[in-house]
Amino acid sequence: MFSKNELEKYARTLWWGLTTARTSPYKPGDFILLRFDQAATPLAEAVYDLLITEGMVPVPRQNLTPGMEVSFYGKGSDEQIKAVPPGDRELMQNLSGLISLIAPASLTHLAGTDPAKIGLAAVTRKFLREIMEGREQTGDFGWTLCAYPTPEQARCAGLSVEEYAAQIKQACFLDADDPAAKWREVHAEVTRVKEALAKLHIDRLKVESANCDLTVTPGAERRWLGVSGHNIPSFEVFLSPDWRGTEGVYYADQPSYRSGNRVEGVRLTFKAGRVVEVSAKEGEDFVKKQLAMDTGAAQLGEFSLTDRRHSRINAFMASTLFDENFGGPFGNCHVAVGASYSDTYAGDQTTLDAAKKEALGFNDSALHWDLVNTEDKTVTALLKGGGSQVIYAGGEFKL
Repeated sequence: MFSKNELEKYARTLWWGLTTARTSPYKPGDFILLRFDQAATPLAEAVYDLLITEGMVPVPRQNLTPGMEVSFYGKGSDEQIKAVPPGDRELMQNLSGLISLIAPASLTHLAGTDPAKIGLAAVTRKFLREIMEGREQTGDFGWTLCAYPTPEQARCAGLSVEEYAAQIKQACFLDADDPAAKWREVHAEVTRVKEALAKLHIDRLKVESANCDLTVTPGAERRWLGVSGHNIPSFEVFLSPDWRGTEGVYYADQPSYRSGNRVEGVRLTFKAGRVVEVSAKEGEDFVKKQLAMDTGAAQLGEFSLTDRRHSRINAFMASTLFDENFGGPFGNCHVAVGASYSDTYAGDQTTLDAAKKEALGFNDSALHWDLVNTEDKTVTALLKGGGSQVIYAGGEFKL
C-alpha cells in the first residue's frame, strides 16, 4: 500500500506540519504524543523513528479499537465513562506536541449506541483539550494529524483500497520528491488569499447555493487561518465567527461519518445564532442528540472555504480530514457546529481568556463537527461602511 520511502516521506511531511503549527521551535527532549489507530502502525513506526532522530521523546498511545469502543459506550456505566485515568492531566500539561494518525477499522460500529453516552465522554474530557489549547496559545504546544487508508474507509467512500491510498498520496504530495517543499508552495499561495481577505473589513458573509442561504458574521478581532500545518492535507481558509450573528439555512450535501454513525443530507436552520430546526435524510436523531450535547453544540464554531485550484482531492473519502478540503469542480464550503478555534483571534493569544472569548462571540462546546457543502456557490462579503464584493464563486476565490 505504502512503500518504505513513501512512509518516510509521509513522516517528514507530518514533521513539517508539526513544526509549522507551533509558534516556537521544538527542542531536544520535548514530549510528543503519538496517537494512532491500530491499522496505522506502519506509519506510526516511521513517525516514531523520525521523532527519535529529531531528538524528541515520543509518547505512543494506540486508540481504542471498534470492539473496545462498543464495550465502552455500550456497557460502560456513567461512572466508568466519566472516569479519567490518573496521569492524563499531567501528561497534557507537559506535552509539547501531538501527532494523530487516523485509520478507523469501522465507521458505523456505534450506530446502535446511545449518542448521549458519546457526548458524556466528550464533555468529561473537554478539559484535556482546553489544556492543550492553552499551551498552544502560549506557543508551548503544536499538533498535526493525517489519515492512513483502511478497507472500511475505502468501502464507505466507494473506492478500492488502492484508489483510496492513491488519493492520500496525491493530496499530500507524497508523489513528489520533497512533499514539504510542495506544502511550502501551497502555504505561500494561501497566505496571499488570507492577506487579501484581511484587507476587506468584512461585516458579514452571504453564502448562496442551490440549498444554502446562510449569513455568517466574522466578528471583531478575527483573523483568517489556513495551511497552518495542523492538518495534512489542508487547503482550506477559515475563521471562527461570532456565533451570535449566524442566520439562515445551511445544507451539507456530503455524507458525514462521526462517532460510529453515518449521516447524510443535514439541513440546519439558524436564528439569532442558534440552530432552531434540524433535518437529515439519514441519521437525523443522531444529529439532534449531538447538537444537544451542551449549550454551544447548536452554535457555529467555524466557517471555511476551499479553492479548487489548491486542493488535489477529487473524490469523496468518508473522512472529514479529506472531505472538508475537497477540491472537485466547485471546491467546498464547510461549517462546524460546536467549538471555536481560539487561534483565529487576531490579538495577543495569551490574553484570550474565557471572559474575552464570550464577549467576542467565540463559541464554547465539547463538540466540533464539520459539515461540508460542495455545491456551486457564491460567497459575497458585505463590507463595513457599505458595499459588497464577491469573494468566492465557481469554487475559486475572487480576490
